[in-house]
Amino acid sequence: MNIALIGATGFVGSAILPELLSRGHQVTVLARTPAKLAPQTGLTVVKADVLDAAQVAQAVAGHDAVISAYNPGWSEPKIHDLFLQGSQAIIAGVKAAGVKRLLVVGGAGSLYVAPGLQLVDTPEFPTAYKQGALAAREALNRLKSETTLDWSFVSPPIGLAPGARSGQYRLGADNLLPGQGEQPAGISVADLAVAIVDEIEQPRHLQKRFTVAN
Repeated sequence: MNIALIGATGFVGSAILPELLSRGHQVTVLARTPAKLAPQTGLTVVKADVLDAAQVAQAVAGHDAVISAYNPGWSEPKIHDLFLQGSQAIIAGVKAAGVKRLLVVGGAGSLYVAPGLQLVDTPEFPTAYKQGALAAREALNRLKSETTLDWSFVSPPIGLAPGARSGQYRLGADNLLPGQGEQPAGISVADLAVAIVDEIEQPRHLQKRFTVAN
């Protein structure tokens, strides 16, 4: 497939890129600074600002699918507003380009931990991640009203961390997956990438949110 990837230099995006390339897909990465990505077989890097819908549309036109792992950065003071601005520009650009398939990487904050209670609304939720998590939840809520795109939204578990690729994972929907004992469920970023590329290749969550864990 011809797949456009946004956020390829970030934590999740940098795991998705090799997973896509290892499966033989042709990947176009949208980057503000193309020089950050080393040349690789199957990789094309396009200079684009994802806050600009027109630039997104031009870059993703003609692709089979778009994967967005966009995140302004957890240390960014304006993460809430920039996350939403970028998310909306990406959606608008993908639609303008006529691409139907969009997979968005979100956060764990909007997963339910009890009936009517999402993780981001619990007292224990870390303050440092709250604004980004609230923005990701709002982005998901906006996507839910999107009927023209074949979208999917993936929420990683709490314990998303570096680690080896096992190729194994559990699937869930809107609830936080249980872990072992007192520990929350987790997944390596490499296995999250496996789940994301699996969903692109064989869609099972069209116009739905899903979650994964080892």
